[in-house]
Amino acid sequence: MSEPLILGVDTSGSYCSAVLLQGGDVLCDLYQDMTKGQVETLFPLLEDLMARGGADWSDLSAIGVGTGPGNFTGIRISVSAMRGLALSLGIRAVGVTLLDGLAHDAAGPVIAAIAAPRGQAYVAGYGMARALPPQLISIDALPLTLVEPGLISVGTAGAEIAAHLGVPHIPAAHAPGAAIARIATTRWQLGDAPAAPFYLKQADAAPARDVPPVMLPEAPL
Repeated sequence: MSEPLILGVDTSGSYCSAVLLQGGDVLCDLYQDMTKGQVETLFPLLEDLMARGGADWSDLSAIGVGTGPGNFTGIRISVSAMRGLALSLGIRAVGVTLLDGLAHDAAGPVIAAIAAPRGQAYVAGYGMARALPPQLISIDALPLTLVEPGLISVGTAGAEIAAHLGVPHIPAAHAPGAAIARIATTRWQLGDAPAAPFYLKQADAAPARDVPPVMLPEAPL
């Protein structure tokens, strides 16, 4: 294949999302809602994705993986599994935060927001006049001074952010797997962004600082 073939994977929410991207075009996009069972679902989903996309594992140039923030268990599953798969294939796994993925397609200033417990959200601002770095914050604590012309909100907490700030909310169809794959393509070409979990608070069961790759015995080669 002449154009790089990129696999994008995200399990940082209550879902499994996988996309096969080549030359900016989505060859196949699979998504399943689920609250548990991601570890059992992930590789069968990927095998289905590769078959539908008409690709072999050896065709892959790189793997983009969502690194959070979000569900701690889901993040560990995808990051460790995709690092292991990349290692077995001799390619790189590239990390992309879900916040980056959500904001990727916005044409102007945007707040990406992911729902968190107790009225909180993981948020980050992009293209905004006032900086809003990635953070976990109570939605009602977001200052109204963030509002500027053209500002929108996206993500699973985007509607609540929009109501609080009085800005439009643009709902997404589902997890931004294609955006994760596109961002990963650019970072892979720049030799940037190794895959590591992106936490904005400590997990209840404290994870290792960096999740090691997992070599699964039946991982496809």
